[in-house]
Amino acid sequence: MEQTGMRIAVGGFQHETNTFAPTKADYAAFEQADSWPALQRGEGLLSAFKGMNVPIAGFIDAASSGNTLLPLVWCSATPSAYVTEDAFERIMAMMLEDLAAAGGFDAVYLDLHGAMVTEHFDDGEGEILARIRAAIGPRVPLVASLDLHANVTARMVGEADALIAYRTYPHVDMAETGARAAEHLFRLVTSGARQAKAMRRLDYLIPLTAQCTLIEPAASIYGLVSEAEGHVSGNGRVSSISFTTGFPPVDIPECGPVVVAYADTEAAAAEAAQRIADAAREAEPDFREKLWSARDAVAHAIAHSAPGRGPIVLADTQDNPGAGGNGDTVGILSELIAQDAQNACLAVLFDPESAARAAEAGEGARVVLALGAKTGGAPGEHPLEGEFEVMRITDGEFLATGPFYGGSRMSLGTTVRLRIGGVQVVVASRKGQCADKEMIRHTGLEPRELGILVVKSSVHFRADFGPMASEVLVVESPGPNTADLAKLPFTRLRKGLRVTPMGAGFGVS
Repeated sequence: MEQTGMRIAVGGFQHETNTFAPTKADYAAFEQADSWPALQRGEGLLSAFKGMNVPIAGFIDAASSGNTLLPLVWCSATPSAYVTEDAFERIMAMMLEDLAAAGGFDAVYLDLHGAMVTEHFDDGEGEILARIRAAIGPRVPLVASLDLHANVTARMVGEADALIAYRTYPHVDMAETGARAAEHLFRLVTSGARQAKAMRRLDYLIPLTAQCTLIEPAASIYGLVSEAEGHVSGNGRVSSISFTTGFPPVDIPECGPVVVAYADTEAAAAEAAQRIADAAREAEPDFREKLWSARDAVAHAIAHSAPGRGPIVLADTQDNPGAGGNGDTVGILSELIAQDAQNACLAVLFDPESAARAAEAGEGARVVLALGAKTGGAPGEHPLEGEFEVMRITDGEFLATGPFYGGSRMSLGTTVRLRIGGVQVVVASRKGQCADKEMIRHTGLEPRELGILVVKSSVHFRADFGPMASEVLVVESPGPNTADLAKLPFTRLRKGLRVTPMGAGFGVS
């Protein structure tokens, strides 16, 4: 449905908060470019995301023709612990200032994550939406796109006219989700009527690596979601339905999976939401997952890797920078070296100090380093000391080509590829989840020719590395993104919520 002649305010504020992570997101974390662009404000925002797989890019592409887009502010920071109060208030002040300056408009679109926790608010997005709603009044449509991992709250549903979430993990449909949000917004403006809403909350948490939509049971559930959207019954048409599987390492009462549906009538919305919630409840036993120890995973990979088969990929999920890890733990790396692995690589290790020292030494040099384990993300871990050969030095600037980051200009800072024995390590000066082959390839190493590849990622790597992998193992090695949710020291979850699929209820003796 195409709609023209509208004035639409456009902005975004993205953060995925792991309340157990070691490092908070301050204002500087939102200012700098990393895997995504730096903070954008003003007219430059409307062109900064061209060709990128991000929601705001899809929205702008779908809504720009014949309409006037009014830029607010857009920013994101690498997942981490709480957003500082200073960062949140400064960014919200900019957004509200730009909204006031925009004058009259027909609707507002926001590119949000859905799992933001700040130093002073459990529900970051609920607060964002409430402040925007207070500024625009009750009649102006307010639509937001959300990450699949959103911890959707009742306040978020109440303040927004529509919340439209991704349907893939790895998130290859982010731009597509922005376009779907635009379509829904057009309908709201054209009809002048509000949609009925229904929300259903599940009573168990889903481990991140089990949420992958390329495998069961998520694949089938999202198939049902796609079928349900647009369905017309005697109760009316379902205009949108989202199943957010939640971001589990968040110690707040409203953590966990949620289904949100919008339809012509309350009965149609409730019927659609209940159908998906029932399917997800039936699938609970299938969301349990196998985790490998670092020792067993490396031993298995050494025994089963072979030339021409494609690498065996080990997911270092607990140190995933996309889920609050700092990307600098060395548990699997130490095991690779101890077991004398050959044709192996780990990417991407965050260690600006070591990257700078190696770059200063120069390509071909041998340098003694204490590698990784400098941020305190895994208590008890120590830097890996050894003599490394400097194989390649880059500025860490390159264009991502994979389905997840595709089109993004990545900025990892000074980046080096080191070698010790048969093991190579890509070391960067900025954190970045290893979910694109170019993060390795730009250092002169072809990932598909490796026998063993360790990626600091949980699931997003599957979009680009999965097709070439001969096998994928999820590894439980030190890091703050705890894979076994039963090991997290939760204190504030709602009573009865099962911390793991089929596990015991929280606070139930």
